[in-house]
Amino acid sequence: MVRQLVVEADGGSRGNPGPAGYGALVRDAATGQVLAERHGFLGVTTNNVAEYSALLAGVQAAVAIDPDARLEVRMDSRLVVEQMRGAWKTKHEDMRRLGDRVRALVDVGQVTWTWVPRAQNSAADLLANQAMDAGGPDLDDVPPEPAAAAPASAAGTPGGTMRPRVSGSAVRFDDARPVTVVLVRHGQTTMTVSRGYSGSSEPGPPLDETGQAQARAAAALVERVGRDLWGDIPYPGELVASPMVRTQQTAAAISGRLGLPVRTDAGFQEADFGAWQGLTPEQIEAQWPGMLERWHTEADVRPPGGESIEDVGRRLSGALHGLLEAGADRTVVVVSHAVAIRACLGVAMGAQASSWSRLRVAPASVSIVRLYADGRHEVAVAGAPSEGWGPRD
Repeated sequence: MVRQLVVEADGGSRGNPGPAGYGALVRDAATGQVLAERHGFLGVTTNNVAEYSALLAGVQAAVAIDPDARLEVRMDSRLVVEQMRGAWKTKHEDMRRLGDRVRALVDVGQVTWTWVPRAQNSAADLLANQAMDAGGPDLDDVPPEPAAAAPASAAGTPGGTMRPRVSGSAVRFDDARPVTVVLVRHGQTTMTVSRGYSGSSEPGPPLDETGQAQARAAAALVERVGRDLWGDIPYPGELVASPMVRTQQTAAAISGRLGLPVRTDAGFQEADFGAWQGLTPEQIEAQWPGMLERWHTEADVRPPGGESIEDVGRRLSGALHGLLEAGADRTVVVVSHAVAIRACLGVAMGAQASSWSRLRVAPASVSIVRLYADGRHEVAVAGAPSEGWGPRD
């Protein structure tokens, strides 16, 4: 009978990039007995590289126990699981190199790849944190990668070790890990040019030629998140889009750059403008004098048959909460709309809904919010234009 082994693996980086470590263990699938443990310090590197290092260390340990065993790998990194399964592309050179070393050891098509919530991967997470706490040289004899540059110092607190934070980031006094949401507004359409109110009641219009170019520029900017821009943020591992045609087209451009599938979530669709759908501000004003201004500045005002700003805020708050409940320490790209993104930013800031219209969210712009379990969220970026950044490979 072929032996069944379970590999549990996790990696972390305090700063991303920052002082990093990996942890892995091998269990007997039938009894749950721990047969091997591996953990090590990696120097300064990214969270994703640390996770791949953990995977490699765990597979090495399992092969040393029984090279003919059938393996199940359990990790709380959906990115690593889907890339090793072959569902998502691996574009980062260091991650690809570590993945190739795993493939040299085992037939990855015969491995069972299982994503688990972080709470179910606590043993490997503990080993990774022990490695980061200890620092210094690798702590065992299976170093997945040579150590990088000397680690940055971490500020100590009475509650433990606090991950280094970027200067000017939201103040916290713990090491809580957020889910990062990169909000991308869709590119330009004919309705954008005409200033018509284009909501969720109609699937169109599609991107125009300028909008398609803007979508490509936004994709190039998003690909740099966690690489050479906003380095404290994990590289994107999930891609979500509103069901509208314009957001799906923009998400397709991003999918092509990141190698991620697009998941559709109606929670991130635009406001329903009801009877105002397709009308310009002047046309709305002519039929409903003064009501458009009230809709933007009085949160409970609804257009005939449509949503109020408060309605949009409740919907977006629920959509963001769903991302947070799915697990922290990951980055999700969400392609959405102007009013919806303003609502996300406003919810994250805890600002009154009547003030959200003051936020500028241009076509194909990028905003970033970081959501924490305790509700003390951070707005890291608001409305950054995608033009002019350009890719840096």
